[in-house]
Amino acid sequence: MITGDMVRFREMTEADNAAVAALVRDNLKQFKLDTPGTVYFDSVLDHLSDYYGNNERRYYVIEDANGEVIGGIGYDRFEPMQDTAELQKLYLTDSAKGSGLGYRMIDFIENKMREAGYKASYLETHDNLQAAIHIYEKTGYKEIERPKEVVHSTMNRFFHKFIDSES
Repeated sequence: MITGDMVRFREMTEADNAAVAALVRDNLKQFKLDTPGTVYFDSVLDHLSDYYGNNERRYYVIEDANGEVIGGIGYDRFEPMQDTAELQKLYLTDSAKGSGLGYRMIDFIENKMREAGYKASYLETHDNLQAAIHIYEKTGYKEIERPKEVVHSTMNRFFHKFIDSES
């Protein structure tokens, strides 16, 4: 089992594109979400390092002790909500699931969002991803109504959390 002291977070590079795309697609397929209306078919999925290479959005990979990519998480500005970033693409390999790493990833990305000046975090998910929903709720995310601006039409659960330390 993978533990927190055996991993390293770092910004995604072009060399990580194939591993991250496979990680995302494998997870979505496993939960029967390899369908239109999910990130599975996003044209940028195979070139995420290009997409996340600007000041408003970032993506981080998690490496195990052998330097293998075992997870990833990112954020992007969520324009419909003021001072809000969208938590995006939190995925882990099967070997890393159940280790508590999901909680650490959320803490990590919320700190990065705060450093970038965001005061809140938004995310969208699906009923099929019950383990993820459990983590989101345990880390303080509250379910909200579906925003009209949702791009991935298959997603059916939406969450929000204030991350500003003064909130």
